[in-house]
Amino acid sequence: MSKFGELIDDKLPLLLVFYNSEDQVSKSMHPILKDVAAAMGDKGKVFKIDAGKNLKLSDALRVKVLPTLMIYKLGEMVWRQSGEQDANTLISLMQDHLG
Repeated sequence: MSKFGELIDDKLPLLLVFYNSEDQVSKSMHPILKDVAAAMGDKGKVFKIDAGKNLKLSDALRVKVLPTLMIYKLGEMVWRQSGEQDANTLISLMQDHLG
């Protein structure tokens, strides 16, 4: 969990995606997340977390539906949504939290 604190305590927006490798919707998000990461470059980060392998963190953040996406900035969650999202929406949300 201390690594998680270091991860989210950044001035750059961080998109966390909780997924399950067996879930089709989670699988369909992978190319979208690559697009978001490419579009953000060094202005933001995208981090995928396998919910099944990180049960303590998933429980602590009350992740019930997969995929669950969160944007953190400076240690605070600034956005959260469950279910599939498109790349343009995610890129726009990340850009809203720059600066």
